[in-house]
Amino acid sequence: MLCYDVTWRCCVTMQYCGGNTFRSRKNMSVENTEHVNRSTKRTKRLGKPAGVAIFWGLGLILALVLVNHHNPLADQVTERMKKVSGCVLITFTCAIFALYYERIMTIPAELFQSRKLIWKLAKNDFKKRYAGSYLGIVWAMAQPVVTVVMYWIVFDKVFDTRSQMVASGLEVPYVLYLTAGLVPWFYFSEAITQGTMALIEYNYLVKKVVFNISILPIIKVIAATFIHVFFVVVLLLVSVGYGYYPSIYTLQIIYYSFCMFMLVLGMSYMTCALVVFIRDLQQIINIALQIGMWATPILWNITMLKTDNMKTLFKLNPLVYVVNGYRSAIYEEVWFWEHFYSSTYFWIFTISMFCIGTLIFRKMRVHFADVL
Repeated sequence: MLCYDVTWRCCVTMQYCGGNTFRSRKNMSVENTEHVNRSTKRTKRLGKPAGVAIFWGLGLILALVLVNHHNPLADQVTERMKKVSGCVLITFTCAIFALYYERIMTIPAELFQSRKLIWKLAKNDFKKRYAGSYLGIVWAMAQPVVTVVMYWIVFDKVFDTRSQMVASGLEVPYVLYLTAGLVPWFYFSEAITQGTMALIEYNYLVKKVVFNISILPIIKVIAATFIHVFFVVVLLLVSVGYGYYPSIYTLQIIYYSFCMFMLVLGMSYMTCALVVFIRDLQQIINIALQIGMWATPILWNITMLKTDNMKTLFKLNPLVYVVNGYRSAIYEEVWFWEHFYSSTYFWIFTISMFCIGTLIFRKMRVHFADVL
């Protein structure tokens, strides 16, 4: 394992730097700043007025669609509140984008330019994680599978949660309902945990090598995506075992996986930057994940909530959209655009989170080498 780690470090260094480029911390900070400035100049060539105009145009189109959307079966007061809230969030997101256009577009430009390197390092990171283990990738699947089995035994067999779920309108086997909720949750949990520690784990790259450190969080998220693919296969096998065969709706798993990818990527840029200065953040995230699992309808059905206000409150959690989306793709046969307000809210939240995360990361990146 130690030999593999040393080899991995050397390969990363040689792939990015040609094998012989080491710098002091002072030079590293200067060159990182120069790299950021060059990326900003490249972003300016795209034209800030054009970029802002395109983003505002898309926001205006979305706002018009939102205002003109009509559901005659829903409570009109609630519908009006959703439309007003949606328009406020769209305006806020567009304003942030226009105000910090150069800063926000720097990291996406860097990721695009380093896309080949990102793919190589993500595969290497995935291999390194299980190097030296006899069972290798099996360990990545063992703990989540055991977790699913334990939850199924406790909640379905011991406490008979199944009868309560049936009373709330659930018509599918509880183990399928549970698996469809846990698979995206495992993806989120793994990706945010690994993404948060990206800079600390690869501190030798941040401190000593002229390296585009903005690619480190996405490397961790992509590596977590590789594991997620295995669990999607397991989910499909479970659904087939219960008679729910793949259909055209099942392709929505790709869309919802992309939703989770973008959400956790934006959050990872924020958390990985903050954890460098606030090491306790790692423990805070672990506690938040425990709370978040129970605040998301994974083990329970959101229709079990008695009031509409409580349902609306829980739906503010963006993970509810993705978890319910996986279930829609597997057995409900509902397209994602049929959940119009949920889809709109999720993407506004995700884009805002990505903008905030990249702004925080870019603001703090020049200090990473000194702290680490």
